Amino acid sequence: MIPQRTLNHSIRCSGIGLHSGKKIQLVLHPANEDSGITFSRSDLGITIPAKAENVTDTRLCTTIGQGDANISTVEHLLSALAGLGIDNAHIEVSGPEVPVMDGSSAPFVFLIQCAGIQEQKKAKKVMRILKKIEVTEGDKRCSLHPSTGFKISYLLDYDHPLLRERKVSIDFSRQAYTREVSRARTFGFLHEIESLQKIGLALGGSLENAVVLDQYRVMNETGLRYEDECVRHKILDTLGDLSLAGLPIVGAFEGERTGHEMNHKLVTALLADPSAWKIEELQANKNNEETVSGQLAHQQ
Repeated sequence: MIPQRTLNHSIRCSGIGLHSGKKIQLVLHPANEDSGITFSRSDLGITIPAKAENVTDTRLCTTIGQGDANISTVEHLLSALAGLGIDNAHIEVSGPEVPVMDGSSAPFVFLIQCAGIQEQKKAKKVMRILKKIEVTEGDKRCSLHPSTGFKISYLLDYDHPLLRERKVSIDFSRQAYTREVSRARTFGFLHEIESLQKIGLALGGSLENAVVLDQYRVMNETGLRYEDECVRHKILDTLGDLSLAGLPIVGAFEGERTGHEMNHKLVTALLADPSAWKIEELQANKNNEETVSGQLAHQQ
């Protein structure tokens, strides 16, 4: 049996909200088996399960909410939890967004590793893709299809000399999340950031928590962490968005020019078609050896 995982103990940090520019307190807690990932607004006392049905906005980031309570920019933390194979956790935030930290998921990976990972008594459950599900919109396309383990392939294509037709494929049965994906930072264009700040958004955005590009180059003095960092960040985001299906996915994702909105539409389409997936418990035996290796490799 491959067991479910949670945190060994609670751990806290603080950081700046990307859009509000305000300081946010964040606390990660262990959670019981089969409880999944939940968030709560500690300032409002409202709990929000991290599920696709609770997504309220996908502009600029992924936001979940219930009633008047919303928490935005959840995708980087969700990506870290999924990348380290955490099935159950409760996250408290003191305001309307998860702190952006350095713009990647690496600080959250560090927090989880500091808290320690606790194996639980029940078997890990996964969602196995049984048939292809696809959503398209103009030249944007993303799909999930059957595969052993878990893979993400992404084509980034912006009208910018550094970002034209850049493609990366990560097979998480062979490549570790922490090494290949977690350090990739969010990115934006200088003119767009300036426009957003004029209307009261991206107030916490800076060269300290994003890769910023002008018309021709990367403006960060330290350059890029990966040669194809922007594409890898899209993969990081995608993993976080896909986790809103509620269980780890066994299958392959392919995306072209997509973002949070299309990812959410894909997960919604998947959940709406019960013939496209089935839930399995992971058992360590020869019959699903490839699946087990795929699920464990991205926990490294």
